[in-house]
Amino acid sequence: MKIFVYDEFGPENIAMMQALYSRSSQSVVEHVKKVKETGSGNFMEKFYVGYGHASIADCGSTTIFIEDVSMLTTKAVQDWSLYSGQETSSRYIDLSKRALVDPIGTKESKAIQLLWMKFYTDSQEKVEAHIRKQYPQKPRENDNIYAKAVKARAFDTLRGFLPAGVTTQFSWHTNLRQAADKLALLTHHPLPEIRGVGEKILSELQKKYPSSFSHSFTPAQTAYRELLGKKYTYFLEKKYAGDFAFSTNIKPASLTSYKDIVSKRPQKTGLPHFLADLGTATFNFLLDFGSFRDVQRHRNGVCRMPLLTTKFGFNKWYLDELPADLRKEAKTLIKEQVSRIRKLKTTPEILQYYIAMGFNVSCKTTYALPATVYTLELRSGRMVHPTLRRVAHKMAKALKKKLPALALHTDDSLSDWDVRRGEQDIKEKK
Repeated sequence: MKIFVYDEFGPENIAMMQALYSRSSQSVVEHVKKVKETGSGNFMEKFYVGYGHASIADCGSTTIFIEDVSMLTTKAVQDWSLYSGQETSSRYIDLSKRALVDPIGTKESKAIQLLWMKFYTDSQEKVEAHIRKQYPQKPRENDNIYAKAVKARAFDTLRGFLPAGVTTQFSWHTNLRQAADKLALLTHHPLPEIRGVGEKILSELQKKYPSSFSHSFTPAQTAYRELLGKKYTYFLEKKYAGDFAFSTNIKPASLTSYKDIVSKRPQKTGLPHFLADLGTATFNFLLDFGSFRDVQRHRNGVCRMPLLTTKFGFNKWYLDELPADLRKEAKTLIKEQVSRIRKLKTTPEILQYYIAMGFNVSCKTTYALPATVYTLELRSGRMVHPTLRRVAHKMAKALKKKLPALALHTDDSLSDWDVRRGEQDIKEKK
């Protein structure tokens, strides 16, 4: 047995070294020599791009860091089943000084965003004081951890008032093939900002890996992607009955053959992937755009990208968390902002930049059984944002009723407060 780890090579070299296994019985040691002698550029251009052996590009990965773009751009890049990466968390980071993307660029459009930001910024101290009153510090709780937990809860509440045009930053770790496929769609996105980001990423990758990003597209391919971008980028359920619906083609009897693994599964242990062939579960629900961003992180299935509108109202939880005087001020602000937004002369897609993330959107997800169980168990935990946690509880209840033989390890406690939020930090070890 021989084991080799070669992490010192670039993505294209790594891809070539792996691809050579398919046409040569030589050791990777010999493949390394060939890469060093000839380079991987011509190989990638010939076999990956030229001959269309796309699996070769699956073997090399790169990481892209994207900064100072709107929340809408972040979600557009992450709207991809194989996305991997991290982003700035609105639940832990103060975004009051972040820049705003204002595509309309008028006095009226800028005023809408600034009014949202003013409420977000000016309310922080009052909300923190209210939280301390609602959840007093217990004698044995660490002062620093408690203070961080209070601040995190305040961000949980006030992030609902951030406009989707507020800027953020995130990373995208991807293999070369997925990067090319995703960018081919982003460059036809209906939002100019996102098209520009897609074009900029593609330009940078072409500079870095010219041989792997030299694709050319036919007019038919370009027209098809333009159609997809224009017509199917966003999901908006026009006839929405209630705030939650569940359907599945998984038959209770189908679990009988797997009773030992579906009923005796321990906590924090996933169901085996082969159970995906039992069927899928589809959930339709209303959820604020802020918390949708956490649902979207579960990509082992289909999670439609909703169009952010004011149609379904502002999520009540954010208002309930405010002290009485701020709640009254917030309700007035929301009513006036909706009126201002409706007066803007632009497309529904552009209007998203001016709508706060506390507004509900119509969500639709479809997962196979293992992914369904994983999602609802993870999102039922007390560390999860309360608006999403409540949806996860509804998902679990519906699934339990349909599949009673299935063991579910959800956190069904009613309390949303947990001081351990103050421990969720990335700190340098001293």
